[in-house]
Order: sequence, then structure tokens, then C-alpha cells
Amino acid sequence: MSFLELTGVQKHFGLTVAVENFNLVAGRGEFVSFLGPSGCGKTTTLRMIAGFETPTAGTILLDGADITYRPPNQRNVGMVFQSYALFPNMSVGDNVGFGLRVRKRPADQIRKRVQELLELVHLSDKLARYPYQLSGGQQQRVALARALAFEPQVLLLDEPLSALDAKIRVTLRHEIRAIQRQLGITTVYVTHDQEEALSLSDRVVVMSEGRIEQIGTPFEVYNFPTTGFVASFVGTLNVLPALVVDPGAGRLSVGGQQIRISRPVSARTGSTLSLALRPEMVSIGEGPAGSNVVRGSVVDVSFLGSIVRIRIGIAEGVNVTLDVFNEPTLILPKLEEAITISFPAEGPLVLESVPVIDTDALVAEV
Repeated sequence: MSFLELTGVQKHFGLTVAVENFNLVAGRGEFVSFLGPSGCGKTTTLRMIAGFETPTAGTILLDGADITYRPPNQRNVGMVFQSYALFPNMSVGDNVGFGLRVRKRPADQIRKRVQELLELVHLSDKLARYPYQLSGGQQQRVALARALAFEPQVLLLDEPLSALDAKIRVTLRHEIRAIQRQLGITTVYVTHDQEEALSLSDRVVVMSEGRIEQIGTPFEVYNFPTTGFVASFVGTLNVLPALVVDPGAGRLSVGGQQIRISRPVSARTGSTLSLALRPEMVSIGEGPAGSNVVRGSVVDVSFLGSIVRIRIGIAEGVNVTLDVFNEPTLILPKLEEAITISFPAEGPLVLESVPVIDTDALVAEV
């Protein structure tokens, strides 16, 4: 059953269209992430849910009530900002209890609720501290506790971890997800970090230039992208130019070497299209029976810690990147070494909407 519903929502700033025909139905207790590059409209959409921006068109319903034009203080929505937005002259306890004092809750209720939330975010010993006495991660925990203090129906988070270092980001995002599950609160999370979106969300809304490109589970968005933008933005990707040899049999030519994909293609013989192939689908060697086998030479080897990324040139301007797990006995190929790689017929995904371009620039990781 729908709990938060946006229908035909648009936002124009003069002649600029920031958000166009945004439609979303989120269930009670669902964690939804808006994922996309800077300027795609994700924060503007979040601010319209919060009431800080007024839609040019469309409606926003929360638990069946129309909140499209309600002011922020009448929406029962909690917001965590990228910049924390804590009151510097207030202690941690006063920051967390601020919204409850504005709502004129009894002092004993405020004290009890503040203590509960500080225990929830593991800051019960920081009650009397001031924001400047806390680390960035601790300040963000305080901001989260403050947003949850008045028991909002929806929790909104606007890139809350972007200012933190990598290790703290990973730790805090796990804590956010654990708290969200414990409370069962409907949550909308804005991020440009694909790893955050994929690891946190029940569903991901991928956005580009104010439009929704795809809505789906992390598994669906990563493995079955419906547009070229989603395929290239989410995860690391090879995009390969392919010549159609036999559309009915799914036979194509990539860099002058024939391969087969698992389904027919809707293109004429002799036409060109683009194939998306994840690096983890590619292996060194000939692989199991039925695998596609392609030969080339090593163009680059990059050590990335837990994985080693190897780029193989299979024709002029056509490169395939693959990832192998790093381990002590791994023997890395040398530059310009002849090499055979393979991938299953189920691996490539046809992206007919993507133009064929130089593959040197096509391994995308955002």
C-alpha cells in the first residue's frame, strides 16, 4: 500500500526545468534512494517533499493526505541536511530536543526522548557537548537524532555522508540503515554515490536532467538497466561497439571477432549497436563450454586493493576491462602480452539507445 506518493511532480525555475514529470509510490517503512549526478533534480525533489520548494505542477500525498502546499512545519517530515545544520550555541541534548520544545512537549518527555535517541545513535555520553566538540560523524549522528526526535512519518536525508571520510561513511551508512529498519520509518535518501544507493536501498530512483531514468531494486538497476544512462552511471561498465551478423541467432561481431548473446536482437544485419558488459562477467582464459572467447593484448593493469583491473585491447580503439580478485598467488599479465578472455552469452546487454563511441572513454565508474 502506498504511503508516500508523488504524481506528475514538476519544478521550474524560470525557463529551467529542474524536475520533470516525477512519479513515485513508496510503501510504509521503505528505504528509497534518489541517485544521479549533480544537477539532476534529486535534491530539488527532496525539498519539495519537505516543503522547502513548491511544485510547479503535480501532487504529493503522505499517508493519503495531500501535503503539496503545506508548509514544512505542518508535514511531520524529518530532514537531515548535508551540512548537519546544528545550532552551534546549543548542546547536543538541546539540539536533539529542539523540535520537541517547539512543539511544546513536556520537559520530562523531552528529556526521556533525547536520552532514547542519543542511545540509539551511540552518543549518550555526549549530551552536554557542543557541536564544535564533536567529529563530523558524531555531528551527523546528532542531526539524525534531531530529525527523528518528533517521530516523523518520513525521514529525508540529503547527501548526509558526503563530507565524511570513506571509512566513517561506510560505518555510518550501516548505522543509518539499522536505525531505519529498527524504527520502520519511510526514508528517502539523496546521493550521487552509487555504492551508498545500492547498499542502503530497498529501491533506487536513478535520475538524469530532472527525469526518472529507472526505478527498481538495487539488483534490477545494476543487472538490468533500462537505459544507456543507467547502465553507464551505475557500476563499472564496458560499452562495446558491435556489428550485427545474425540478429535472430544473437550473433554479433566485436572488434572483428564474433560473439553470441543469449537472445535475438531487434536490429538489421550489418547495423551497429552498443553492448554493455560488466567487468566481473569477464574472465581470463577460454572459460566453460559455450562461453564467448575473445583474443587481444594487455593495455593496462591497475592495482586497486582488493581487485586488480586489467584492460585488454581487442581491436583498434576497442578495449575490454575485467576485474580479478587480488590474492597473494595472483600472477598478473604484462603489458602488451597476448591474452585470451571469455564471458558467457548472458553477460552482454544490448543498449540500442547508446551511440557507438571510442571505448577508451567507456569504462565508466561514478
